Amino acid sequence: MAGLNVSIAFFFLVVGVCQVLRQLSKRFLCPGAYGCLARELAGSLQLCMSSLELRMLVEMGPWGGGFGPDVVLTLLFLLFAVHGTSFDGASANPTVSLQEFLVLESSLAATATKLLAQGAGMGMGWAVTKLYWSWELTQFHLIQNLIAPECSSSIHTSLHHAAFAEGSCSFLFHLVLLKLRQSHPVYRVPALAATVTFLSYTAGPYTGAFFNPALATAVTFHCSGSSFWDYIWVYWLGPLTGMLTALLLFQGNIPRLFQKNLLYRQKSKYKIPKAKVVAHMEGDELQRKRKGEKSNSKPCA
Repeated sequence: MAGLNVSIAFFFLVVGVCQVLRQLSKRFLCPGAYGCLARELAGSLQLCMSSLELRMLVEMGPWGGGFGPDVVLTLLFLLFAVHGTSFDGASANPTVSLQEFLVLESSLAATATKLLAQGAGMGMGWAVTKLYWSWELTQFHLIQNLIAPECSSSIHTSLHHAAFAEGSCSFLFHLVLLKLRQSHPVYRVPALAATVTFLSYTAGPYTGAFFNPALATAVTFHCSGSSFWDYIWVYWLGPLTGMLTALLLFQGNIPRLFQKNLLYRQKSKYKIPKAKVVAHMEGDELQRKRKGEKSNSKPCA
């Protein structure tokens, strides 16, 4: 259990450092630079470092630490609940940023900046975590350093099945995100954390259940066993397709591409009572009769 305690302390340290970075950036940067650059950079750094350490526990915990999947899933839920609370509006996920662009909530320049910040944050997170593992504070880290150069692909099924799994996870995640985006954080954060935990438990054995292209690129693209284009197909095209399908199903259109609703009929926001409609029609008919009588009457001599 000593290794698990060190990992939990690492999680707290990562969240604390990234929170300090967010506060300093918010103080010294303009709101635009903070929202598009610093916030996404800190969120991606926090997500990548936490995910790498948690992935290490998933692989070595059952036989090296004596704890089962229930411990890892509990940590995953708690971590994503903390992420949802501390991210301060950052997504740390390219598909979420692209969704905001497609629903006209973000400009092209802001979206491109967010994507660059997410890539930089994930890269920094991978490098810092590798440095932390090199200190070999626990037996887990010692073994991780030994097997790291020979890491294998996270795709443990056929290519089409893997792409479908990642796309389905992205579809369900974005559907819940779209449904809850206007909800209070008290309800939205645990719901999203529970969704991520469920999807990770379901699809994790097949693809690792990333449904985050930037995170997958940092964690698994350098591993052998699959080609670069296999990774692109599964971890980029799969989640992007899932996001587009969820958006189209939820709204019936993609506002950035076309305004016409393809799935749902638009209903009037205000309903007029039937009695008022009948009275209005009778009033119009009475006015027409009066105008006809006036036009047919002769003027007085």
